[in-house]
Amino acid sequence: MQSETSPAVGSLVRLRGVRYVIGGRAIFDGLDVDIRRGEVTAVMGPSGTGKTTMLRLITGLVTAERGEVLVDGEEVSRLGRSDLYRLRRRMGMLFQNGALLTDLSVYENVAFPLREHTRLPERLIRPIVLAKLHAVGLRGAESLLPAELSGGMGRRVALARAIVMDPEILIYDEPFVGLDPISMGVVVRLIRELNDTLGLTSIVVSHDVHEIAAVADRAYLLSGGKVVATGSPSELNALDSAEVRQFMQGLPDGPVPFHYPAPDYAAQLFGARR
Repeated sequence: MQSETSPAVGSLVRLRGVRYVIGGRAIFDGLDVDIRRGEVTAVMGPSGTGKTTMLRLITGLVTAERGEVLVDGEEVSRLGRSDLYRLRRRMGMLFQNGALLTDLSVYENVAFPLREHTRLPERLIRPIVLAKLHAVGLRGAESLLPAELSGGMGRRVALARAIVMDPEILIYDEPFVGLDPISMGVVVRLIRELNDTLGLTSIVVSHDVHEIAAVADRAYLLSGGKVVATGSPSELNALDSAEVRQFMQGLPDGPVPFHYPAPDYAAQLFGARR
């Protein structure tokens, strides 16, 4: 983990006072987050707390109603289309479930961003693609189709594609979903190794507490539209907070309710009869 005095520490991504509303419901209301340069930052929270929405704000796919979303000092909502595309080229994204193009081979999936965003000739594209596949341990799988890959292999191919443009920021949206324990361990190790070896800044959205504890320098726990706790995973585990304890220990009962807000059950049933 990076120390507080490390020269690499500094906010590359900052969210300040962010309010974002969908259908009259406030997903965020006063959200403050700092993603430190060179670190692996985890964003955790119960389902429906807006973890993926936060990524959409950072990448400019949606715009906050109020507040600031800054990436390397640039206010994302104020960027024109060309500047927004330029900013996005500095980011790599590992989507939920990989999102590989099913009709393309492993090699072509990884090469796709290079073909779309550069004019590099094939003699330069090939060594780049093979190097990224080698980094995730799948150079020998270059000719396979996504249907021929296991879930863990598919996630690693998607990771190779995410780093093929040498991004500064690497974003992982639920990278551990559906993986067996061995594949999960491989992905955890890759997140840490790629971040440190390539000098990345990584944002990992997940609710897998054990895996986050193994990889993250710093973690944010979201609930009720705000950050309810932040610190290293070990610091979160030590907090005397019922809300944090419920999530970190996976307790069924606590401040986070099981039921979505609804009218009185009996009144709704009797009203339906009438």
